[in-house]
Amino acid sequence: MRSASILFVLFAAVLWGTTGTAQSFAPEGTHPVAFGAFRLCIGGGALLLFSMLQRNFSLSGWPLQSLIAAALCMAFYQPFFFSAVLMTGVAVGTVTAIGSAPVIAGLLEWMLYKRIPDRKWWIATMTAITGCILLFANPEAITVDPIGMLLALGAGTAFATYTIVSKELLNTHPPDTVTAVVFTLAALILSPALFFFDLSWIATPEGIGTGLYIGIIATAFAYLLFARGLTGIKSSTAVTLSLAEPMTAALLGVILVGETLSLLSWTGVLLLMMSIVILSFKRKTEARI
Repeated sequence: MRSASILFVLFAAVLWGTTGTAQSFAPEGTHPVAFGAFRLCIGGGALLLFSMLQRNFSLSGWPLQSLIAAALCMAFYQPFFFSAVLMTGVAVGTVTAIGSAPVIAGLLEWMLYKRIPDRKWWIATMTAITGCILLFANPEAITVDPIGMLLALGAGTAFATYTIVSKELLNTHPPDTVTAVVFTLAALILSPALFFFDLSWIATPEGIGTGLYIGIIATAFAYLLFARGLTGIKSSTAVTLSLAEPMTAALLGVILVGETLSLLSWTGVLLLMMSIVILSFKRKTEARI
């Protein structure tokens, strides 16, 4: 059960890591916030349809506060993250947002459930964060913008909180239904943003193609896998495993786009892989989730 959960989360992170490469094929001038909102609308609609076809969709028995919190976190993650990247650059924005999420998740678990993450989690998380920093190490491209940094921390907090609250929702509803309802609400919350940007790119083959891929595959399918993985591992562990996302993005950049990585960046990739291996081993005495 635990091994399958780890694989589900890792596969989800790999799919998230393809979004940057896919977005590079979108028409020039596509605003990232509009792209994120469109992604959420497509993903939410696909998840809702999938849940209804399975005939397990239900609007009853939901803990309202947790449901709204999860939807708000997923809705606000999009503009927080993309705006942070615009203001601070890809390196600082990504490292701050994605790198802060595991630590925030661990702290939230400790504060909410009085459950302190074990030594293995701390070692794996610190290894992963160090790897993430080295992966994006490029002193010439660093721009430290205070507001951008706060937005990046907001994105990390949103993702960590979404993960923890979603795990609570999984106690009462199946993973597919939780993901469908949360993303549908998140899409409704963020959909007004679409009226503030030029959406002519959606009508182009490149626009609709990249939008459908990111919405259905890299969002709907990926978060379905993530939710199923959450049923068998701790929230803090799942967030740390999600750091496979920037590693995937970097490797795709080398393989598909022709980018090159420095020795420091390759060291970062190695450390990220090591963190995944550390988390994958389970002690015989380890308690059930």
